[in-house]
Amino acid sequence: MDTVDIPAVKESRFEALRYRLRQLYHGRSPAALRFQAVITVVDLLIIAFFILSPLLRERAAFLWIDYMVAAIVTAEIVGRLLASTSMLRLLRRPSMLLDLFILLTLLAPQWLENFGFLRILRLWSLSQKGVVWEQLRATPLGGWENVGRALSSIVTFLFVVTGFVYTFFFQQRGGLEGYVEALYFTVATVTTTGFGDITLPGVAGKLTSIVVMIVGITLFVRLAQALFRPNKVTFPCPECALQRHEPDAVYCKACGHKLKIPDDDDG
Repeated sequence: MDTVDIPAVKESRFEALRYRLRQLYHGRSPAALRFQAVITVVDLLIIAFFILSPLLRERAAFLWIDYMVAAIVTAEIVGRLLASTSMLRLLRRPSMLLDLFILLTLLAPQWLENFGFLRILRLWSLSQKGVVWEQLRATPLGGWENVGRALSSIVTFLFVVTGFVYTFFFQQRGGLEGYVEALYFTVATVTTTGFGDITLPGVAGKLTSIVVMIVGITLFVRLAQALFRPNKVTFPCPECALQRHEPDAVYCKACGHKLKIPDDDDG
């Protein structure tokens, strides 16, 4: 009677699980695209929770929600690790290191409360996922990819700075009023409007304002460039891999290779 190699069976099942996850995370089948869309929606809901956290922190259910989000983030990180071909290489990526730090703030919210505003950087992490922009390109809004990337950078910066300002300068006012004042200061400073009705005290406040203005102007210039420069399509040149071309380009402007850019109607 043949004997069954239990370790081999377990290993084969583990590899089958990794293969299935790899197909879901990186595949282009209808099931994979649905899975990736669900992951994106869940990420956006988690980011919304991070943005609203200062307003929810005093509620009795906050810790339960916090730990539920931690469980979801843990499952998503484990799924990505299993789906990768090299776990060590994935762990060295800035987006993964950021997600691990965010997970740590979720697991120890009372000890790392002052760093909670950094959770909003998960929006930046989401914007680094190529699958998000690939799905956008498949829609009529595909030409707005550069604008979307610029907007995601500005929104991330606004809410990270708002969280920082609220935590270190306005938290004593508490609740909605303190958060709105922090957001108001951030928007006024980023846009260099500078009404002067709300300012940050001390040297630390002035240095914070300087950094916010410099970075904010840079991000707004990037957004303006994305809005007003000529629209281009994303199509990798088979010869030199140049990504961006004029919509009616016949030859690659970098190497002269003949392109075959599909029309929008071709899907």
